[in-house]
This record gives sequence, C-alpha cells and structure tokens, in this order.
Amino acid sequence: MELSDLYSEKILELAGNALQPGRLSHPDASARKVSRVCGSVIEVDVAVRDGVIVGYGHEISACALGQTSAAVVAREIVGTPVDNFLRLRHTMHDMLKSDGSPPSGKWEDLRYLEPVRDYPARHMSTLLVFDAVAAALEKIESDPRVAADG
Repeated sequence: MELSDLYSEKILELAGNALQPGRLSHPDASARKVSRVCGSVIEVDVAVRDGVIVGYGHEISACALGQTSAAVVAREIVGTPVDNFLRLRHTMHDMLKSDGSPPSGKWEDLRYLEPVRDYPARHMSTLLVFDAVAAALEKIESDPRVAADG
C-alpha cells in the first residue's frame, strides 16, 4: 500500500467535516499531547460527572489521520462512561499495534483508520486524541477535589 492510499475518501470526508468543538470554559481537566514524529498537537478538555464524560472540547493541529480520530471522538464522546472510553483507547492501540479488531458500535467509523497499522510513523498522530483524553481523565482520577465535585 502506498502512503497516499491511507488517505481514503472516507478519511478525508471525516476529517473535512469534523466538528470543531473548541475548548471548554470550565473543564474538570485538560491535557496536551504532541506527536514527536510529525508535530501534530491536540489540547483536550473534559468534564466528568458520576463516571460519565459530560463535556468535551479540543483544539487540534494535525494531519488528516489525527483529525479523523479527533472528529469521531468529538462526535461520540459525550455520554460515554470513562471506563468505556479507556477500553476504546486500548482497542485503538491494539488495532494499530497488535493486529486487533477495530472498534464497533458508535465508534465504528474508527475502522477506516485500520490501514494505519502498516505505517508505524503514523500511529502516534492517529492515537493522539485517545492519549490526550486518557491523560485528562487520569488527572481527574488523581485529584480528590475534582472527584468530589464530579
């Protein structure tokens, strides 16, 4: 497969029609992740109540692969239990790094990123949003004040 084949019509459609949620004004936690390989950057904000993600925002500067991942996350994350999102992150890592199956259900559009598996240099930008959200969720979990408020 040629590198240009990664950028399928569906990938370009998802990235091109991506929801741009902007940043949250009062998040419970934020995190910033940068791909050392390509320079893609994402900053995410999350709000969690009773173990469910109730608010999400992001600002992103990434390739179409990173934008596609972020677009699906922005579209689907609100209403997702924290544990389910962390399992999704694990599924995405397995899909790209261990020949795992792609996500299903409301996350099934992430299957279009499965060909990224063959391009390790593109893994980090594709996984950036998942790693950023997980980092923000870890901040919430480790801060007793946030946990008490949520």
